[in-house]
Amino acid sequence: MELILKYFPDLTEKQIAQFEALEDLYKDWNLKINVVSRKDIDELYLRHVLHSLAIAKVINFKDGSSLMDVGTGGGFPGIPLAILLPNCQFHLVDSINKKLNVVREVMAGLELENVKVTHTRVEEINETYDFIISRAVAAMPTFVHWVKGKIAKAQNNDLKNGIIYLKGGDLTEELKDYQTTTIYNISDFFEEDFFETKKVVHLPLKWK
Repeated sequence: MELILKYFPDLTEKQIAQFEALEDLYKDWNLKINVVSRKDIDELYLRHVLHSLAIAKVINFKDGSSLMDVGTGGGFPGIPLAILLPNCQFHLVDSINKKLNVVREVMAGLELENVKVTHTRVEEINETYDFIISRAVAAMPTFVHWVKGKIAKAQNNDLKNGIIYLKGGDLTEELKDYQTTTIYNISDFFEEDFFETKKVVHLPLKWK
């Protein structure tokens, strides 16, 4: 938890309590349904929570912003961001209901009121959002195809509406057809070695 406060020192008491509760909730549920690897559960705050929060270092989301987390798995990056951004709305989507059951229980344990969860493929979603966030669930061309038509028209934030993607490694080939992408090195925000090759990718998308 010290790791989160190191980079986000202005958390409220409620947010601190919610972040502190994450570890026990995930460890408890991970014994029943394996949503996080054993190694990762021991480094939950570094590998999952802080990694998710890197998105908030790239953009200061305005209150009322809407975000859909595609392929959320065990709730990353959506759950940590929902704690950090209580005035933004999150829609967590995954095709594997077993993992979403864990997300629902974590949400209940944290009393998160700004999150909804849907068990479906993202192609079936008919709503629009300011941003679609994800953690490397597919190559960018595939992902762009999945989320086509799901970007809101009205622009409310300093970054243009579109995809914000957590990904690692060399992205040159994958992003060669997307000239409007901006790549942010997470190592510019967080000093831990784990983030050395990790990136946040922003790809603006038109609303239709």
